[in-house]
Amino acid sequence: MVTPNLPSITPEGNLSRYLQEIRKFPMLSHEEEFMLAKRWLDHEDIDAAHKMVTSHLRLVAKIAMGYRGYGLPLAEMISEGNVGLMQAVKKFDPDKGFRLATYAMWWIKAAMQEYILHSWSLVKMGTTAAQKKLFFNLRRMKGRLKALDEGDLSQENVAKIATELKVAESDVVSMNRRLSGPDASLNAPVRTDGDGDGEWMDWLVDESDSQEVVLAEEDELLKRREMLSQAMTSLNDRERHILTERRLKENPLTLEELSVDYGISRERVRQIEVRAFEKLQKAIRNQAKEQVLAQL
Repeated sequence: MVTPNLPSITPEGNLSRYLQEIRKFPMLSHEEEFMLAKRWLDHEDIDAAHKMVTSHLRLVAKIAMGYRGYGLPLAEMISEGNVGLMQAVKKFDPDKGFRLATYAMWWIKAAMQEYILHSWSLVKMGTTAAQKKLFFNLRRMKGRLKALDEGDLSQENVAKIATELKVAESDVVSMNRRLSGPDASLNAPVRTDGDGDGEWMDWLVDESDSQEVVLAEEDELLKRREMLSQAMTSLNDRERHILTERRLKENPLTLEELSVDYGISRERVRQIEVRAFEKLQKAIRNQAKEQVLAQL
């Protein structure tokens, strides 16, 4: 996916200037995000994808700061995260009920972690899953044990970490020594080209929803799932199976595969799918009306 006029950042570039640029892009409301996502999903509208990407660049920068302790250039970490963000936008389906930030966060982190694993000589892709888990969780656990300032960990803390992560104590000691090094502080000053000095924290906006919004969305998602489950009962077995396989599965079956299963033509499968979807929409609309009337 190509997005026009995306701000670029290089290891030699001015990071504070980049952070200023991405703050200019507005954050999207739930409704705006949904409509843009549908435009991309249904019509591959590049402008819609561009708006979704640029509105989440601050999220990438924020996540990148969480990996600053690995000693890799922050600019490169952000660039890798932006690639993950674009992949997330490409695959995002708004009909599943999640916000883009929630979905994209995993793609962004995966891209950054992949970059770290390839960049650190001590952890290559052939490393065991347990060692990778230790690599990405050691700092978090040291923080929980209030041991971030320790050089070599105490034997007690080594034992606790090894037990929880299911790795050898010697691996904990070795990894801790390799990862030890200076950290960049979120309160470190950054120049703002004429606007005075600020701190890195000033540039990082929390794009996650408030607890109230999260709870409201979880409640709404639960209601949608209940309505969908109830509406599915309005379909016969064949309609329900075809609609599920075509619209509700992560990897949908093709018309050809379903036509073979049922011994009918692909066009007939398509007709059944469309009719089932229309019946489902009608059943959901009727439920919504009933809920509104019940509240009056």
